[in-house]
Amino acid sequence: MNSRQQYKKRSSQFVIAVQFDLKTDGFTYEKWGGTQRCKPGDWLVNNNGETYTVDRESFARTYKSTGPGTYAKVTTVWVEIAKEAGAVTTKEGATRYEAGDYIVFNEPDGGDAYAVSKATFEKTYERVEKSPQT
Repeated sequence: MNSRQQYKKRSSQFVIAVQFDLKTDGFTYEKWGGTQRCKPGDWLVNNNGETYTVDRESFARTYKSTGPGTYAKVTTVWVEIAKEAGAVTTKEGATRYEAGDYIVFNEPDGGDAYAVSKATFEKTYERVEKSPQT
């Protein structure tokens, strides 16, 4: 991996989401090359036609409501470009990635990770430009 750079979701990007708030033990599903786990209180997210779940605490910390059922990711993320194929452990399970894909972290110290394909990442995120020091 190389050094982390800071990005944010483009302002035109939003998701449709609903909180999984039922009396149940949750469920598992297969996605991104691994088994994912949705716990009660997590969020079911539709992101431009791709459906997945997001951990309750991660969603609350990183998304803001933009209208009924729509949310935008409002926090910045830190990313590395994968030099080789591998997998990253997420709060929901594990995600496999290929060389050139992006490993994304919601925390600057590398916590709360997930992977995004290069094509998807470059369409939905933009680099945070640092203001010059005065």
